[in-house]
Amino acid sequence: MQTTFGIDFGTTNSALSIYRNGTVEVVPVDGANCGLQLMRSVLYFNEDNEIFAGHEAIRQYVGDGAAGRFMQSIKTFLPNSSFDATEIFGKRYTIDDLVAIILRKLKARGEAYVGRAVDAVVLGRPVVFSEDPHKDALAQDRLEKAARKAGFRHIWFQYEPVAAALAFEETLQSGQEKIVFIGDFGGGTSDFSIIRVQGGAFRRADRRSDVLSLGGVYIAGDKFDSQIMWDKVTHHFGRHARYKTMGKDEWVTVPRSIVHTLCQWHRIPLLRARKTMEHIRLIKNNTDSPEAIDNLENIIDDNYGFFLFQAIEKAKCALSDRNRAVISFAERDLHIEEEIGKDEFETINAGNFHSIAACIDEVIARSGLAAAQIDTVFLTGGTSKIPLIRALFIERFGQDKLENRDAFTSVAHGLGTSVPLFAG
Repeated sequence: MQTTFGIDFGTTNSALSIYRNGTVEVVPVDGANCGLQLMRSVLYFNEDNEIFAGHEAIRQYVGDGAAGRFMQSIKTFLPNSSFDATEIFGKRYTIDDLVAIILRKLKARGEAYVGRAVDAVVLGRPVVFSEDPHKDALAQDRLEKAARKAGFRHIWFQYEPVAAALAFEETLQSGQEKIVFIGDFGGGTSDFSIIRVQGGAFRRADRRSDVLSLGGVYIAGDKFDSQIMWDKVTHHFGRHARYKTMGKDEWVTVPRSIVHTLCQWHRIPLLRARKTMEHIRLIKNNTDSPEAIDNLENIIDDNYGFFLFQAIEKAKCALSDRNRAVISFAERDLHIEEEIGKDEFETINAGNFHSIAACIDEVIARSGLAAAQIDTVFLTGGTSKIPLIRALFIERFGQDKLENRDAFTSVAHGLGTSVPLFAG
């Protein structure tokens, strides 16, 4: 069988596996960090029309003093029918053009590793790109177009939690059967599956009959970061600022649409629209919180949202091991030192945790099984390390059934394992 790639194009990170000679290998893909098996799913365009991806993009972006155009969470735009293209330094890029740049980088690094051209790929996709079926179909179509622009001719798709299940299957002894609940927590979506797995050689048969249930929710790591931004940080950027509109002697607050956009890091550049910036200048001239509006202008003009959200994510991750953490950030005249406790984090994200719990219960119910009939719970993805996420599964299945290993590359490995199911 020809060499085939498995690509896990993620909201935050991407990974690549290679299937050849009956074996799967997850390979290093980040050119800026020798040996790293993950590449950040980010792009940086400088004013010289150079394009960088992964950690190389971050290094160049920081080195250029946050100039140019930096793009993150590109995957989240795939189901967005209102976002078709963007202009960067006079050149128009469609959403599939942007994704293709990342896929092309992964393809090139994989080809350099195997020493030959590869035009076949199994792409991971979440169970739910969007709850709107038309937008969900649009997202997969755009991802396929991106893969073709990247140079792939033979393209298959596999659900990401199913891929994780196939990776888990490889750890079983030959003939050993289990029913496993897979929880795949990414940056943009949380996807779940219940699947029957069996140890042994690669199975080339259609696996649809083994998939007992699928489900997903558009809540994951980015959503938790956004909630922290909303509750703990946006007051530094005018969330509670008031201003007087022209010709009126009454106070109004900064439009929620502006504050909500600040809470989605990848959308902050949209605030550069002329009409929005004029509105912000109007607010600045008539506000009771000029310092906060200065901060609002600066985060838009200086494009330092990436660094701010890094500080938020760092504090969030720290809460997996500690009861308290500090969101620490400094830029220009802005100095943020916001303490957040684990209980507070869980409280402000109560709605998000409730939605995830409801989806877990729906997936169990659709399988026709009781929780006691599920042998193992396999969790993957960085968000799976959040204590309350783990508690949701312990509550339903018990501590002994939980497994969490290869949290960041299980999906990529499983996509490589999927190759014989499609190409065999």
